[in-house]
Amino acid sequence: MNYTEIILSVITLLSSCGWFLNHRKYRQEVESLKADNRQKDMDLSKMYVDEFRENIAEPLRLEVRDLRNEVDLLRNAIQRINDCPLSADCPVLDELQSKPTAKGEK
Repeated sequence: MNYTEIILSVITLLSSCGWFLNHRKYRQEVESLKADNRQKDMDLSKMYVDEFRENIAEPLRLEVRDLRNEVDLLRNAIQRINDCPLSADCPVLDELQSKPTAKGEK
């Protein structure tokens, strides 16, 4: 073997090692970018969930609570109609007993 073959073998070996190390570094960078993107997606999802809760869910929850309170008041009032001395000629009772009409009809 001459020196040229030895030198070329060493250069080939070193360049192969360099390529292998660079490839490993590239994979680590790709995995790091994937992890960053997953974290950003999670942060974005959390932001959307928080925004949904604040702008949609919470106002609906409050509206449902208010509607429940109003229905409870109405239920209590209806249950007391029979105890009213004016129940025979009560216009409210007549209105409650009439057939419901479609919205906008009179």
